[in-house]
Amino acid sequence: MYLYPVQMVLVRRGIMKTETIAAVATALSASGISIIRISGKEAIAVADKIFMTKSKKHILCHAKSHTIHYGFIYKEEEPVDEVMVSVMKAPRSYTAEDTVEINCHGGVLITKRILELIVENGARLAEPGEFTKRAFLNGRIDLTRAEAVMDLIRSDSELALKSSFSQLQGSVSSAIRGLRKKILHEIAYIESALDDPEHISMEGYEEIISDIVTQVADEMKKLLRTAANGRMIREGIRTIILGKPNAGKSSLLNALSGEERAIVTDIAGTTRDIVEETVSIHDICLRIMDTAGIRSTDDIVEKIGVEKAVANSRDADLILYVADSSVAWDENDSYILSLIQDKKCLVLLNKTDLPSVLTEQMIREKTGWDIPVIAMSLKEGKGIDTLEEAVSDLFFEGQISFENEIYLTNVRHKEALQEALESMLLVHESISKHMPEDFYSIDLMNAYTALGRIIGEEVGEDLIDEIFSSFCMGK
Repeated sequence: MYLYPVQMVLVRRGIMKTETIAAVATALSASGISIIRISGKEAIAVADKIFMTKSKKHILCHAKSHTIHYGFIYKEEEPVDEVMVSVMKAPRSYTAEDTVEINCHGGVLITKRILELIVENGARLAEPGEFTKRAFLNGRIDLTRAEAVMDLIRSDSELALKSSFSQLQGSVSSAIRGLRKKILHEIAYIESALDDPEHISMEGYEEIISDIVTQVADEMKKLLRTAANGRMIREGIRTIILGKPNAGKSSLLNALSGEERAIVTDIAGTTRDIVEETVSIHDICLRIMDTAGIRSTDDIVEKIGVEKAVANSRDADLILYVADSSVAWDENDSYILSLIQDKKCLVLLNKTDLPSVLTEQMIREKTGWDIPVIAMSLKEGKGIDTLEEAVSDLFFEGQISFENEIYLTNVRHKEALQEALESMLLVHESISKHMPEDFYSIDLMNAYTALGRIIGEEVGEDLIDEIFSSFCMGK
């Protein structure tokens, strides 16, 4: 059975749009330069209607591909702006269509005026993500690379940036295509043997396919094991600051973020709701939540804050437990310990500039395990560097490389890969029960199809629209 690429299917259904589109590709705000992108079979003709050189000649329709031209945008006989225009002819463009980019002055009004002129002369406004969507539908990039484009734009840490660029270069795509190739070879062999048993023997095939299924399943499992780290690379490490009231939790958030994000007072119970901040530590993004101090209280509002702190700690990737070295251990500390069991956690022994009542040794004796304890004085700015090093060592083994490693950062990819793995395990089950070979073929095809959804060769219109609707305008 031959599976058409999704691009061909969508063209046959009339789903793939071919009108010439235009949008502002840069942020619509006062800036030095704005870029307006036009794509489609009439892109060059549309631009040529409003662009003329200094000598008032229309030249774009005769311009060579990948050339830049200086001139002016005109509305009828009136010059609108002085511009540089780039011409890129199909298929050597971002969308694989004829593409024109107008570099104009970056004022909001002038940019909008030029875009209106483009629309008046035959283009329509692009939908969010439609340029990248066309790059995908025209076969220039697959779906993993298309999604990597938006991840690259949204990256807020060095690791997320490197990961997105790695996927844009095809790291995930290559791995998935490699798995599909192996699976497809076995499907083809089985189907051929069933159709022509006289010439293609299945003798000894059960052992052969068992080894291949094991190998492919192991590769899938290896990829799936990267999903947890991949999520943290893409979204950041969910970090909760826990501690008793007035231990220094808000001071810690302010110290890490470099600004006064949380109110700091000597009054216990000042923080009553979740305060969130994104912080970058050694290329790692932390999504930090400062929470209400953990203690028994009759104050209804503070009690709600404590409940929120407890609830958020359950889903945290990292817990920073701030303990006050000048205050004795009590039942509230014991309760916090129960929350951080089996979690990645750092104990920050704050206020070491004051006479100590609580020591590192005491904390280790209370916990009963070798928990990292960092002595700090947030008032004097001591211990922050040590904390940052400890966080870096706690995740990704202190370093992460995209040269030989592939990380799944997309939930959609993880779910499809998990489905493919389940199908491969069913093949194993069929082999162990000595089922007929056509049973293998059914589950192998299901795995092949699930993997195809990752790269976009087995997806429908609804999923494509959903993915690209999250893109920014002009991309």
